[in-house]
Amino acid sequence: MRHTERRRFALGALLVGLLCGVAIAAAGEELYNGIQLPTIWPPRDGDPKSTEPMTVPYLQNPPKIIPINIGRQLFVDDFLIEQTDLTRVFHQAQKFAGNPVLTPTETDGEGRQKSCAMIAGGVFYDPAERAFKMFYDAGGLHGGLYGALALATSTDLIHWRRPNVGLAGTNWLLPKSRNFNLQDGAGRDRCLWLDLNTEQLEERIKYMAGGFDAVPGDPLDGKHLMHLLKTSSDGRAWSRPVRTGPAEDYSTFFYNPFRKVWVFSIKGPHGFPCRDRCRYYAENRDFLAGADWGKAMVYWTNADRLDEPDPAIGEAAQLYCLNAVAYESLLLGEFQIHLGPKNEVCDAEKSPKITELKLGFSRDGFHWQRPDRCPFIAATRKAGDWDRGYIHGAVGVCVVLGDKLYFPYCGFSGFAPDGARGMYYGGSIGMATLRRDGFASMDAGAKPGTLTTRPVVFDGKKLFVNLAAPQGELRVEILDEQKQVIAPFSVANCTPITADKTLLAVEWKGTADLSALAGKPVKFRFQLTNGKLYAFWVSPDQSGASRGYVAAGGPGFSGTLDGGGALTRQTP
Repeated sequence: MRHTERRRFALGALLVGLLCGVAIAAAGEELYNGIQLPTIWPPRDGDPKSTEPMTVPYLQNPPKIIPINIGRQLFVDDFLIEQTDLTRVFHQAQKFAGNPVLTPTETDGEGRQKSCAMIAGGVFYDPAERAFKMFYDAGGLHGGLYGALALATSTDLIHWRRPNVGLAGTNWLLPKSRNFNLQDGAGRDRCLWLDLNTEQLEERIKYMAGGFDAVPGDPLDGKHLMHLLKTSSDGRAWSRPVRTGPAEDYSTFFYNPFRKVWVFSIKGPHGFPCRDRCRYYAENRDFLAGADWGKAMVYWTNADRLDEPDPAIGEAAQLYCLNAVAYESLLLGEFQIHLGPKNEVCDAEKSPKITELKLGFSRDGFHWQRPDRCPFIAATRKAGDWDRGYIHGAVGVCVVLGDKLYFPYCGFSGFAPDGARGMYYGGSIGMATLRRDGFASMDAGAKPGTLTTRPVVFDGKKLFVNLAAPQGELRVEILDEQKQVIAPFSVANCTPITADKTLLAVEWKGTADLSALAGKPVKFRFQLTNGKLYAFWVSPDQSGASRGYVAAGGPGFSGTLDGGGALTRQTP
């Protein structure tokens, strides 16, 4: 096809897509990691009735050369790997022994409604105030749901205070809605994002909530769920709300900085094709304009046949909620998997339903690879435990503190403070931690193993790794595309590394850095003995800054980017 014909074809596809309400990626648009998006975006070929795992195109056909300038490069899939005899091991978060870190006080409701829960609430680091901020539900219906929107702050994620924000003399930013009326309060099923990237101060806090507002002229007037979007600079004064397209409860949103779009994770609306609970997708570069997602939304994902039922319950798994955040060089997805029992059973038994958190990873922002189906954060299922069931993750997914990732989560015991029992009673909030980049490691035992990357290209100068090999050793060599060693970057010249740290520099005799290789396709070959390799990256300087994203932030970072090597510090 000649250039003029290709241009006419692309323009024609663009017009058709716009008329159909489909977002269009530029023809041949290449992402930061070399992945090319199709012309029509987002994809519209998903099958809402299928139980098969999602097909991931970029794993079936990876780029011939992968740019690695953005972020630490993780081994959660085979995207970066050409050959290896190392063993991939996935790791789960460890619950903090002192959980829960936030329990109900006098500001969190009265009597049986006394509860603090995080039903799509968010936890973010605010560099302007040098504090972590938790936005949560205070009190509410049935002891735990749909209360006031409240704020708690912390410097260590363990000890939290409830600041007086100047509204009603409490830590409430929005009061509990009357009859879930969105015009006079916090609404229900809320989602909040602290936007550190915006240049418009009045949109620093972005908010979505559901309710049963009356809609003039609607035959279901006041009887169906609707959602509104609004923004604020400080959580005290809010913009005029904008009504969204159709959605069911626990719909959320997140920011994809790789493509600079707001993504709406929409629970399959009533009447739309869906297998039980599922997710639809819509995106927009403008948050408030994205509310009009009715024609743009496409089927996205669901639980699948690899999400096994709880044997004690026997019901098929469903996707209850899906939150995501940019972490280093990919999107980290937190899948809330519903295992039952049905609401009427839980209501009769006066115990919480079982939901658990599992992880997924995406390099194009739409297709999810979910290689490990073990719960990342599990419900205990034990009577008397604060996190017996109904586990919810946070909007923003996780934050960074030192050499650890902290995952806030909410659980329900089924017991109100006065001893009353109920499905939604006894909400509290805890923390779970994971080593920085610790989702998956490539492991070797006493016998040395190797991992060779696909051809990669970079503009940095210094190679760094995240490695646990206190009794082992790592060496690295650099190859050209024909697998020939590039002098002086050989195994023999590489200074062996025996250490357990999340940021370690790799050095070779006879050269100061990798400047001579910048812009040239090369392969890294890692040779490992008795150790775990979590990540590698090429930094522009000796600080080890990855130029990747740090989820919902953390101390020492500029916004949500690792631009200054903050992780050279270890957690005290």
